[in-house]
Amino acid sequence: MHSKASITAIGTYVPERILTNADLEQMVETNDAWIVQRTGMKERRMAGEHEYASTLACKAIENLREQYHKELLDVDFIIVATTTSDYAFPSVACQIQQHFHIPQTGAIDLNATCAGFTYGLHLANGLITSGLHRKVLVVAAETLSKVTDYTDRTTCILFGDGAAAVLVERDEEQPSFIASHLGTQGEGGQHVYLPNISHTMFGNPLSTSGKIVQNGREVYKWVTRTIPSGMSELLRTANLNMDELDWFVPHSANLRMIESVCEKSGFPYERTLTSAEHLGNTSAVSIPLALQLGLNEGKLSNGQILMLYGFGGGLTHAGHIIHWQLDAC
Repeated sequence: MHSKASITAIGTYVPERILTNADLEQMVETNDAWIVQRTGMKERRMAGEHEYASTLACKAIENLREQYHKELLDVDFIIVATTTSDYAFPSVACQIQQHFHIPQTGAIDLNATCAGFTYGLHLANGLITSGLHRKVLVVAAETLSKVTDYTDRTTCILFGDGAAAVLVERDEEQPSFIASHLGTQGEGGQHVYLPNISHTMFGNPLSTSGKIVQNGREVYKWVTRTIPSGMSELLRTANLNMDELDWFVPHSANLRMIESVCEKSGFPYERTLTSAEHLGNTSAVSIPLALQLGLNEGKLSNGQILMLYGFGGGLTHAGHIIHWQLDAC
């Protein structure tokens, strides 16, 4: 079905507190050179004691409104991608509705972990293209620092906090969405998880720590095998060649992982937008943070063709090729 939806505005927010590699050296057995060599990360942001996913989300939406002077009262659906919601329920989306006093809207949280933002875009495109909705607010918000084990040197170096929001609106003249590709490998779910009610998966015992657990080696192997293939499928669906893409914007899980994906797919790393170096792995938020950084640095401009690709726990992945065309600020 031909898309009738366009991304028209973006806003972001990251907490003020910075956790540097030097800070981590005081917490676990690690050092700056080791972290940079394996991840490319130098620092990440940390939510305050009284900052939650909803707090960060509302500040990102306020940033969107300030930058693009957008009306929010006519938003008719709110989608929030998060794995660290304030409560099991009510949802972060419902808290956003209350904060901005949006009078008539649907509101849901979705959990596709690090692919959450691209899944949110997929749902927004479908809701608008089908004619069910006209203006959807897609938000990604994470406070991963609250579920990170700071005694585990393999995971605590990775994660950071932040939020981002985009507006997706009805547009039959210049829609954003050119092609999409989604996939799931549920049997890999045991390789990266956050414990909750159940303490077994596929008959195997799980950690009961309440903190993120990750088998980095297995996740790395899955990403570098799966994402290049997904990129090829996206290009085939869009009838485009690799050199017709202006930018590749993957989930910023680990810059060394992204380098490997680029090498295996044949896409030049120099045309990749990331956010991990100074903001860490922010799960669902990393792609829109990279987009905002691209705008700030003058790399992104209207009319460009982008490939966005999210991937993570589940194991799940979702990619889009989009036409970048924001409304004037």
